[in-house]
Amino acid sequence: MNAISNIRHIRTWPLFHRALLLDLVASCATALLLIAGADLLAPAFALPADLLRTAGLVLLPFLLLLAWVLRQARPHTVIAWAIIEINVCWSIASFYLLYEGPFQPTMSGIAFVSIQATAVLGLALLQFIGWRRLDGDTGYASAAQRA
Repeated sequence: MNAISNIRHIRTWPLFHRALLLDLVASCATALLLIAGADLLAPAFALPADLLRTAGLVLLPFLLLLAWVLRQARPHTVIAWAIIEINVCWSIASFYLLYEGPFQPTMSGIAFVSIQATAVLGLALLQFIGWRRLDGDTGYASAAQRA
């Protein structure tokens, strides 16, 4: 497939798969930023470099899971729900770090963590809606027929 047909194929994917793809791209960028930039971000965010680097490394198995699931026409229900729940837990843990954690992040640290946590929660919501649509009248069956 060439690039144009790949883009057309993605546009026919159900919402769940498109949300997974967006999650994969965003998580990959975040992982690279946190792993490679931990030492530069730590003083700006007033968060330990080891914490930032570890957060990036924790994303690597999640990236592999997302890539594997994206290759499937319809993932197993348990795996789909696990991805949604992982995203919700990541958001909760991020907000916990800001408001109950042992650190006093700077305004830029608060902004970064809040924005990424909110974005991840938004992805979880899109994935939830997309997964529910896979079983609905306008969901998976009609999207698969259009493809």
